[in-house]
Amino acid sequence: MSATFELAADLIRLPSVTPEDAGCQELLRARLEALGFTCETMQFGEVTNLWATLGDSGPLLVFAGHTDVVPPGPRRQWHSDPFEPEVRDGKLYGRGAADMKGAVAAMVTAAEDFLADNILKHRLGYLITSDEEGPAVDGTARVMDELQRRGEKIDYCLVGEPSCVERLGDTVKIGRRGSINGLLTVKGLQGHVAYPQQSVNPIHEALPALTRLIEEEWDRGNASFPPTCLQISNINAGTGADNVIPGTLEVQFNLRYSPEIDADRIRERVAQLLDAAGFEYEIDWHESGQPFLTESREFADQVAACIEQELGVVPERSTSGGTSDGRFIAPTGTQVVEFGPCNESIHRVNENVALDELDALAGVYRRIMESFNTDRHRSG
Repeated sequence: MSATFELAADLIRLPSVTPEDAGCQELLRARLEALGFTCETMQFGEVTNLWATLGDSGPLLVFAGHTDVVPPGPRRQWHSDPFEPEVRDGKLYGRGAADMKGAVAAMVTAAEDFLADNILKHRLGYLITSDEEGPAVDGTARVMDELQRRGEKIDYCLVGEPSCVERLGDTVKIGRRGSINGLLTVKGLQGHVAYPQQSVNPIHEALPALTRLIEEEWDRGNASFPPTCLQISNINAGTGADNVIPGTLEVQFNLRYSPEIDADRIRERVAQLLDAAGFEYEIDWHESGQPFLTESREFADQVAACIEQELGVVPERSTSGGTSDGRFIAPTGTQVVEFGPCNESIHRVNENVALDELDALAGVYRRIMESFNTDRHRSG
């Protein structure tokens, strides 16, 4: 098996459920220090972050990723232990195989191969966190704050999130939509279902307003982003008895929004629609990320060219999908592009990545490093 497979398997064996790193970064640190990287552990609360750099001059190209994984879910539904890597039918199975220990392994082995054959003419770095799948408060966001405090600038960043849909190389992300969550509590008056005139049913009160929220046209998107979309994720009401009108209704919803609207306008419009319905309510908001777009084509063109040269595929440039830590890196002026393995199995039981994808991904990452190792990049 390849070096990339071996490292990915070693990482999968470490049960790094967010925010635990479980020793993953120490493993990576040892590999990077052997290459001459200066490595620094940034510990914020329960979150472990690794910042590693090599080189003294020129633009800084950083590979960013995370070692934390989501919980494996019901073990009985896995065909093998989620934290014991297993190969079946040409695929590596285990929690984090695709999201994103496979890509992290490919990032490191790509550097090992590249530096074995080349003298570095620019700066190369790694930003690895154990807080991407969780609140993402003490991870990449805190590292970026510290780097800005020091005056350290990342010029280009390749985030290894699983970006592809049907085959490796078919999609790169050049931005992401914003994300805002609402927890709506509608207040009613509990009572017996036989005497509805003596109660206020919050479900009945809320349904028309919820329909309005679902049908609302928030914006029409733009050339780079699809329209803003609201999705209700959870509804909870009642005591479990079939003869009791509930006293409250809780509704959780999320909006993935384009740059054509902002979080303040979303909150304002939701309040208008709910106030018009005339019922009593409370709402709590949590914004988990603002939209970003790498408008400069330079880095995206370079990554796309490397993918085409290595894989023979011309990638689509997309802003779809969930949030990523790119949202904390792009606002500093960094050109951010996301490229990683196929995302079909991420967060599912029996998560997996194709073995040939791992080696091919490492090949693309090496080619990206090589493409920067030219005179045109040396001045930044």
